[in-house]
Amino acid sequence: MAKTIAQGFFSDPRIEEAKKLIQAALKEHKSHITGIRGPNPELKESYDQLLKRVGEYRGGALFYNYLGSGIGNGPLVELADGSVKYDFITGIGVHYMGHSHEGVINATINGAISNTVMNGHLQQNTDSARLLELFSTAACKNGAGVKNVFLSTSGAMANENAFKLILQKKFPCARFFAFEKCFAGRTLGMAWVTDKAAYRAGLPKTLDVDYIPFYDANDHKGSIDRAVAAMKKYITRFPCQHAGFCMELIQGENGALVGNKEFFEALIAVCKEHNISVFADEVQSFARTNQLFTFQYFGLDKHVDVVAIGKNSQVCATFFTDDHKPKPGLISQTFTGASSQIAAAYYVVSEMITGGYFGENGKIDRLHARFTKNLEAISKKHESKLRGPYGIGGIVGMTVFGGDEAKTKAFTMKLFENGVLSFMAGGGTTTRVRFLLPVMVTEEKHIDEVCEILEKTLMSME
Repeated sequence: MAKTIAQGFFSDPRIEEAKKLIQAALKEHKSHITGIRGPNPELKESYDQLLKRVGEYRGGALFYNYLGSGIGNGPLVELADGSVKYDFITGIGVHYMGHSHEGVINATINGAISNTVMNGHLQQNTDSARLLELFSTAACKNGAGVKNVFLSTSGAMANENAFKLILQKKFPCARFFAFEKCFAGRTLGMAWVTDKAAYRAGLPKTLDVDYIPFYDANDHKGSIDRAVAAMKKYITRFPCQHAGFCMELIQGENGALVGNKEFFEALIAVCKEHNISVFADEVQSFARTNQLFTFQYFGLDKHVDVVAIGKNSQVCATFFTDDHKPKPGLISQTFTGASSQIAAAYYVVSEMITGGYFGENGKIDRLHARFTKNLEAISKKHESKLRGPYGIGGIVGMTVFGGDEAKTKAFTMKLFENGVLSFMAGGGTTTRVRFLLPVMVTEEKHIDEVCEILEKTLMSME
């Protein structure tokens, strides 16, 4: 069979030998990272100066004093001050594969040695074609119609593209439904979908969004009735004006709140009755339930018209049915991702599909069960300090100190100091601590160690 020059280059024995040397060096150096440790005193002054300069360059201090050194080992990451911490927030859900993963590094090397740094819609390599096929096949495995895939460089852009597809199809309808306290991104458009006033302060209005109360697990039927009634009220107030419903099926930024199949189906029935497109925003929840896609977990395969994914997927994407195909010129991007990023995406998603992560009692379910068990035990001992846990699969949340925002922030800072990365979610008196696990490399022993640190941190605070 004929080969291209590139195929000969990529399979050159010298390239293979170079990759083996890199892997051997990586294995040796990461083996020294075995647990959390404090900063190296000899690096403190230079690290503090670097943090200060970064804050000045970017116009504000970092949330955590975190600058990675460039190496880690599984769920553990080394900072540039020599300290090592458990990364249980993973760049707000990006580093599903943890740090210095041999398979991911090998994939990114393959991408890095290709002729282009960035792939785009005018020029992209065969790796993009392979990734598109993988995404499309996985999304449609249960009969879903979202077979078309458009790659993008961020979750916010994946959502922007979803909105544009729906608006063009439903023109002149221009209103959207979304859930209360949803998060859709921070672009000019998505800031007006995200239900948080601080994120759009001083910005001109771009979209009209009507908010529907999210599912309340403590009042199953009542929450369905209230949501449907709210939706019908807005449809009556703005007849024939709604283009789509942006459904964040699991609300991460709102504190790891999980939806419900019957709840979603009741709202989708209203959408179908009024010709409103159903859009599943999975930028934060993709690959975090015991199914690859969140809409698959809730059994909504036959209902979704548009889906957006990001974070865990490494390359973000918008999926859509044939009847939502855009007219030429509506959506495009100079960059759809770096060549190394696209190679990593293919590796990571392929590993997700074949690695035993999904299904009942798959790795995701087992990790969640262990985390839940540990947090429940801590909560029983310290009811006034910890409530929960909440969430599903690789998304875990908890409330500390009654949800007080200032105390919660102080707790996350102390937890960071003690060796565990987490993040805040929600806000005001309903603030929570949130974890987004590096599922690919986390084991139950890691969860036990993190929970031990968590409890000690909790007990050290008034």
